[in-house]
Amino acid sequence: MIISINGKLMDEQQAVVSVYDHGFLYGLGLFETFRTYNKVPFLLPEHLERLAEGCKELGIVYEPDLDRVQKLVNELLAANELQDAYIRYSVSAGVEALGLPSGDYGQPTEIIYIKALPPRDTKTYEEGKSVQLLKLPRNTPEGLYRFKSFHYMNNILAKRELALYPWAAGAEGLMMSEEGYVAEGIVSNIFFIKDGTIYTPSLDTGILAGITRAHVLRIAQKGQFPTQDGLYRWEDLADADEVFLVNSIQEIVPVTKLYTPSGQATSVGTGAVGPITRKLRQWYNEYL
Repeated sequence: MIISINGKLMDEQQAVVSVYDHGFLYGLGLFETFRTYNKVPFLLPEHLERLAEGCKELGIVYEPDLDRVQKLVNELLAANELQDAYIRYSVSAGVEALGLPSGDYGQPTEIIYIKALPPRDTKTYEEGKSVQLLKLPRNTPEGLYRFKSFHYMNNILAKRELALYPWAAGAEGLMMSEEGYVAEGIVSNIFFIKDGTIYTPSLDTGILAGITRAHVLRIAQKGQFPTQDGLYRWEDLADADEVFLVNSIQEIVPVTKLYTPSGQATSVGTGAVGPITRKLRQWYNEYL
């Protein structure tokens, strides 16, 4: 694949980052994941705004430019002969001396990765996905709220735990907070619906403030569905009428079955994709 480093397109085999880059040494870097529709990155202004805010808090001197990023994405799509793609836009702190700095990072490293979108699993959207409750808790964020940062060990360990459950093939793993509240999936935010109200965990649980999560909340509110964020237990999911997951690549994914670590299975609602989830998916697609 052809990727971009600091605005220069190159073959991925020739792409290198210094061992003194503090993204490598200390995990100090941020990234955004999004996809394109008809070559246009979806919700790109929101992704870049979150990235810019994170860089400011971490002392990384970097201001992403919307038009420049769009131009680079277009060049990468053309260079890789892709109509649409999965994009990961990363900003690493950049090269500095060994040791923790006292000032800001003035020369960050920008990397834009691209790859083909995964095949669309139509069956999952029609029949629903499973969620596996994990024993591993969601770690607490380093700051007040979670960055979408290079610190991904918690998610990797969660993915490894998910592989231990033979009944959970194809499932998303769900982490709880240290206090036992529903947090988020390994690569998703979670919602549930009860008596017509759409619920999602509060950012106070330490979850990522997902761009797609916020977009779905806006869609629901525009459609006059009541929404609420708060602190919820596993039992709230098990008692829900509908459950769904969201992320920027898979969009809105219905959930029809829940598993505990012991393998106990619970069907969500009627066991079929619910009407509100279907309506939200319809509205989501209308925004594309």
